[in-house]
Amino acid sequence: MNQSAVRRVNTSVILRALAVSAGPTTLTALAERTTLSRRTIELILDSLLTAGWVTELDRVPTRGCAGRPARRYELRAEHALLAAARITTEDVSAVVADVRGRILGRAHRPLRCYLDPQASLDDVATLVREALADAGGSPERLRAGALAGGGAIDDDGVVRRLVHTTRWEGVDLPAELTRRLRVPWFADNDSNLGALAERWRGVAVDHENVVWAVLGNRTGLGILIRGAVHRGLDGAAGEIVEAGSMPTDSVAHRPVSWLTSPEPDRRSIALDRFAAARAGEASALAEVDELVANIASILTTLSWTVAPSLFVLGGGLEDAADVLLPRVREALRAARTPAVELRATSLGRDAALVGAVKLALDRMDTELFGPLVPSL
Repeated sequence: MNQSAVRRVNTSVILRALAVSAGPTTLTALAERTTLSRRTIELILDSLLTAGWVTELDRVPTRGCAGRPARRYELRAEHALLAAARITTEDVSAVVADVRGRILGRAHRPLRCYLDPQASLDDVATLVREALADAGGSPERLRAGALAGGGAIDDDGVVRRLVHTTRWEGVDLPAELTRRLRVPWFADNDSNLGALAERWRGVAVDHENVVWAVLGNRTGLGILIRGAVHRGLDGAAGEIVEAGSMPTDSVAHRPVSWLTSPEPDRRSIALDRFAAARAGEASALAEVDELVANIASILTTLSWTVAPSLFVLGGGLEDAADVLLPRVREALRAARTPAVELRATSLGRDAALVGAVKLALDRMDTELFGPLVPSL
């Protein structure tokens, strides 16, 4: 690489080291973490201070240490903003986050017409602008965005297949959103992003091989292998709703399965049915048992194929974790599956949005952190 490219990469390395630090960082600590020379780090930090990316904090004397206190630096995480949006058949949600992944602004509204991709993506762009305003951010600080959607979405963010409709097939989600909001955009399946989020900020931080599952009225899997999302051919991995041999829709009509529905009225009915089950109502308990058998059947197959170390139930199932988890665990034990751990998401309905923020961070690399700093 030429000198300019080397400097951009080194700048990115330093900014990422600052971004993952829990607090202020010294030059010595940065040198240890990045393996760059102190002189290189000093030059880049001076430029970052001028560009507004970094703040130098007051020096604090350390008890028992002679000499001048060390210089301390901290990333101004809000200097660059990232957008994340999630689209369902019913609504759009959007958040704006800083480069540490801290959510600063939100927006939500019903979709005008899911079967009209162009109108739906217009709604996404509008929601991102509203979330940006809610965060108090200016458009020029928005650096990248990522969209969580349904169906098989390939590595380039193109929708390859979507159950129940062909209207979205072939839509290049990043290209369409970049046309509406002039920053780089990325896209992936919402279950994939749920899994990515869980590994980053949720209950899967201690696992590398994970299946994030939404099962019920909606069905989808996000699969992590060695910590990375497994998309498969044309993004088809995890789209088991398309597999006729798996009983993914056998309980879709049961009210308890509506926990995973994007429709608030249906979710409310499902929560009422689980409340009745907790109270011991026989018909509600029978519905729960049917849902548990369906979930356990699918997870049993995954136990012997993907064989992850952790299953995470999300997409609304977490709202009845106290009822579902013990019963599903018992059903898996009875089926003598491998001892895969079972947990409920800790991120709730933000999982796909948090995963989209992480996707944008992972994909941008040096582009996110440049080219504000001039080369020497």
